[in-house]
Amino acid sequence: MKFRTIILSFACLFLGGTGAHVAAQIELPPVQLPDAARTLPALPELDTGPLISVGDQLTRVRLDRIAALVRGNRDHIELDDRGEPAVRGILIASGVDAAMIALAADKGFVLIDRESIKGLGLQIARFRVPDGRSLGRARKQLAKLLPGAEIDVDNIYFASGSGGALPHAALAASAGDGTARLGLIDSGVAAHPSVAGRVEQRGFAKGAPSASRHGTAVASLLIGDGSVRGAAAGQRLLAADVYGTDPAGGSASAIARALGWLAQSGAAVTTISLVGPDNKLLASAVARAQQRGMLIVAAVGNDGPAAPPAYPASYRGVFAVTGVDRKDRALPEAGRALHVDFAAPGDGVLAATGVGSMDRLRGTSFAAPLVAGRLSLRYPAPAIDRIGPAVAALVMEARDLGKTGRDKTYGHGLICGTCGDR
Repeated sequence: MKFRTIILSFACLFLGGTGAHVAAQIELPPVQLPDAARTLPALPELDTGPLISVGDQLTRVRLDRIAALVRGNRDHIELDDRGEPAVRGILIASGVDAAMIALAADKGFVLIDRESIKGLGLQIARFRVPDGRSLGRARKQLAKLLPGAEIDVDNIYFASGSGGALPHAALAASAGDGTARLGLIDSGVAAHPSVAGRVEQRGFAKGAPSASRHGTAVASLLIGDGSVRGAAAGQRLLAADVYGTDPAGGSASAIARALGWLAQSGAAVTTISLVGPDNKLLASAVARAQQRGMLIVAAVGNDGPAAPPAYPASYRGVFAVTGVDRKDRALPEAGRALHVDFAAPGDGVLAATGVGSMDRLRGTSFAAPLVAGRLSLRYPAPAIDRIGPAVAALVMEARDLGKTGRDKTYGHGLICGTCGDR
């Protein structure tokens, strides 16, 4: 009955309705604790003593990261009314017509451009916020003015694992033969031997594609075949760089465009190891990609369980993935989603980090591709009628952790427990 329910629920979702600036990935600091690996240590190793709790430390890290991003890029980024970073002075609207645009212009909201996101059938318009008006206040005003439209800011999303730019790094050579069915939305991928020749890349931000440690690592954990072996070793990959060298890279609009390209290219499973707030444009893009048969796997992030729910992992039908350490315990820094579906190794995971480099990494970013890779082997091409069996098979593969059956910490259990050369 449990697996029958899983199959029916997923079939209904996809058959039915809608349901260092960032470009270099701002790295999760070691919470001011000694750690030779430059990553947050496992919970028993934390010296909590007189210090503030781990959760409080992670909250401070998150807020400091956002503050540093805005402070260093004031011309490009500002905070919305929730305290989340977004592209400065820009509102995104869908479902608008010429009359709505004229009404908005009369109230000072000037149309910048209109765009059709290919692959998703999604039409969007970008408006400039009137001078002297905060982003949050302007969003509320435009939404009230155009009640029939979907209005939101263009939020910025962070990579959910350590990474950094690779200046002048060679990009993985394009596969270019249209056979890839596995997608990645991240930063660019370097030409490490484990992935070179099997990656087709496209940029959706200024300066993209541009290789980074983070994008290269996630790609290698997906398709690596050699010194780094991925969960779908030897497969081809479509990689969408939404960061490039853009100070406002990683935006909701860039992710939406990337999803459109992947949907148009026939990606069956897409990994997104990025986290940020709920956003109307992103929610719509995810739902439309799902309706076209795409399965999306997303990391829950590394901001701790006290952080706000992570998106896109929290969207309905997205496979939310948490990370575990080498003793199969949930990472103390693992973030929170409205649901958790699977766990995978997220500590000491061996991944490619450049043209000729590898490293052991930590974070939920590096757990998500392991689940996505395994899922792609069971779901090689978009096909609504194959979703239920593919999901049920992945659930059967999972090794139960924590409480018996599905639980809030590990979901259905551990996938790819021996992956990542642990």
